[in-house]
Amino acid sequence: MSLEATVAAPFKRHATERLGEGEFVVALSLEREWFSPDQAKRLVDVAVGRGLVDEEDGELVARFDPDEVAVPEDFRPDEDVLREQSTFETALDAVVSAGVEKQRAVAGINERQRALAVTIEAAAVLYAKERGARVDHLVEDVRAELSGGE
Repeated sequence: MSLEATVAAPFKRHATERLGEGEFVVALSLEREWFSPDQAKRLVDVAVGRGLVDEEDGELVARFDPDEVAVPEDFRPDEDVLREQSTFETALDAVVSAGVEKQRAVAGINERQRALAVTIEAAAVLYAKERGARVDHLVEDVRAELSGGE
């Protein structure tokens, strides 16, 4: 949730679902003083990778409703939000957010991996899709991995 709150903050402050990448970086680094400009740019990459925002014509477009995300007045993100999660971690988080208990999700993913003889990442994305979790942004990565391409 910390990543989502961090990403939502600039959109909420500007009351929009679209921001120029520069505006987003300035909001996080200069206005909020949460990150250096380089760290804020890194956060853009993480947010895109996690499917929270899309990049369209130099703008960042929220793929969620920023107004629905609570950003407490005294909120300050940890630097671990800058760590890019693996495909498995991202899919698992999506499943948990969709309401599946974490242990049950991990067990289900492991079962899919064994039954289908695929990578843990492919099993996680399949399991997440079966439960209606938003993981479409991960499908191409898994497809490329399964076909041996990058």
